[in-house]
Amino acid sequence: MSSQCVKTQKQDAENPSIIKSKSMSRQKQTKTAVRHPPVYRMASKRGLKACENSLERMPPEIILKILSYLDAGSLFCISFVNKLLHELSNSNSMWYQFYIHEHTKKKKANQEDHMMHEVGVQERPKGYWRNTFFKEIAGLNVNKWRKKLQRIDPYSGLPHHTEEVLRSLCITWEITVTDGRGRRSTFEQSHASFSSTAVFVFWGAVSWPPFNQLTSLELRGVSRVPLDCPAPYRPGWKSDMSKVKLQGEHSELCVADKIVKMLYVGQGVTLGFWQDQCGIAFVIVNLHNHRLVERSLHASISASPCTATGVSALFDDVDPEYGLHGYSAYIELHNTARVIMSDRFSQLFCRRDQISDGYLPLEVISENNRSLNTQLVGDVSLPWKTEALHGTIKDCCMINLTVWDEAKQPFWCVSAPVVMTKVNQDTVSYDFGAERFSILYQDSEGRVEMRLKQMEYKEQYFVVNLVIYISVAKVNKHFGRDY
Repeated sequence: MSSQCVKTQKQDAENPSIIKSKSMSRQKQTKTAVRHPPVYRMASKRGLKACENSLERMPPEIILKILSYLDAGSLFCISFVNKLLHELSNSNSMWYQFYIHEHTKKKKANQEDHMMHEVGVQERPKGYWRNTFFKEIAGLNVNKWRKKLQRIDPYSGLPHHTEEVLRSLCITWEITVTDGRGRRSTFEQSHASFSSTAVFVFWGAVSWPPFNQLTSLELRGVSRVPLDCPAPYRPGWKSDMSKVKLQGEHSELCVADKIVKMLYVGQGVTLGFWQDQCGIAFVIVNLHNHRLVERSLHASISASPCTATGVSALFDDVDPEYGLHGYSAYIELHNTARVIMSDRFSQLFCRRDQISDGYLPLEVISENNRSLNTQLVGDVSLPWKTEALHGTIKDCCMINLTVWDEAKQPFWCVSAPVVMTKVNQDTVSYDFGAERFSILYQDSEGRVEMRLKQMEYKEQYFVVNLVIYISVAKVNKHFGRDY
C-alpha cells in the first residue's frame, strides 16, 4: 500500500492538469467556508427584525396582557425600550390596579374606588394614575406629613418630626455647577447630618470642575419614588431651592488646616479647597429646618430660604413700640456631629433710642449678668471628609439661629459656618483669668456678635456676651412700621 501511494503521488506530480484541478477544488472549498459567516449574520439580523415585526404585529390587547404580569418597577423601566412599549406601559388601567393595591394596604377600597375603576379610569389624562401611584408610594400626601409637622418642639420652637418626615419621603439634595460655557455637572450628596434645627449636607466627590471656570451653583431637593428599578431610571421630583454666584466677592472664612481651607459663598453654601492645588475638595450646605420639607418639595429660586413669602405681622396702631419687644431666640452651635452649645432666650426687646446704624439690637446675654453665661461643651472644631481623606478644622463650627416675633412666628432664621477668633485685650480682666474670643455672623438681614472667655487651666469656653442685631428695614417691612 505504501508503494502504491508513493506511485500515485509521483503521477500527480508528473501531470500538471491534476495539480491544477486539485488546487481549484481547494479554493472553492475555502471560498465556500468564507461565505458561511456572512450568511449566518444576515440570518440573525433578519430573525431579529422578524421578532420586532412580530411584536408590532401583535394586537395591543395581547401586549397589554403580557405587560400586566410585570411589577411596577419593571413596567416603568420597559417604557424606555421603544415608542410602542412607552405608549402601552402608560395604560391608566394597569397603573390604577397598582394604585388600588397600594391604597388598600393602608385603607380598604371604598365604593367610590370601584366606581372609578368601572367608569372613569380611562377618562383621566394619560399617565395620571401612574403619577398618582408614584405619589402614593412616595408618601407625598400633603395632609399626612403636614400633620406630623404640626407638633412643635417646645425648646427649639421648630417642628419636632422634620428629620422623620424627610427620611420617610426619601428626600435628598443635589448640586449643579455651571461653567462659563454653560456646561453643567450634577453631583448627588455623599451624606447628611441632622440636628434639632438644621441639616448639614456634604458632597465629597473625587473630581470637580476647576473652580476658576465655574459661574454658579444650584441646590435642588430631590424626592425619589421607592421603585424596584435601577437608580438612574428611578422616577422622582426635583425642586429648585437656591442659586449662588461663585465668581465675585465672598466673605472668606479665615480658617484652614494643613490640607484644606474654606470659603463661604452665601445662602448656607461652603466650599472646601485643597491647600496646594486650589481645587474643590468638598461642599457643605446648611439647611435650616424652618419650612425645609416644603422648600425641598415645592420651592423656587425666587423664594426666600428661611421666610415664607407674603408673611407679615398684623398691623397694630395701639402699641407705639410695636415690633421692638416680645422677641424670642434659640441659638445652637454645632460641629455637624454633636451640639457644642444650645439655649433658648425669651422676652428680648429694644428701646427706640437704642436703634443705631440701621440695626435693632437685642441683648441676649449681658456680660454684667453672670447667671446667664453659657458653657460650651467640648472644643470648637468642624470635621470634614472626602472620598479619599478626612480631617478637622479647629476654631470653626456651625451656628443655627431662630428668632421669633411676638406672635411666635419665625422671623429670622440662620444656619451658616462661623469662626472663633482671638480678641486683643486692651484692658486687663481678671474674670475667669482667661483669654477672650469672639464669634461673628452677618448677612443682609442682621448680624450676631458673641463674646467668649476661656478658663486658664481648662479648655472650657463660656459665652459671656451675646447680641443679635436685626435690620431695621426688615422690622419695618414685617411689622409695617417706620423706625
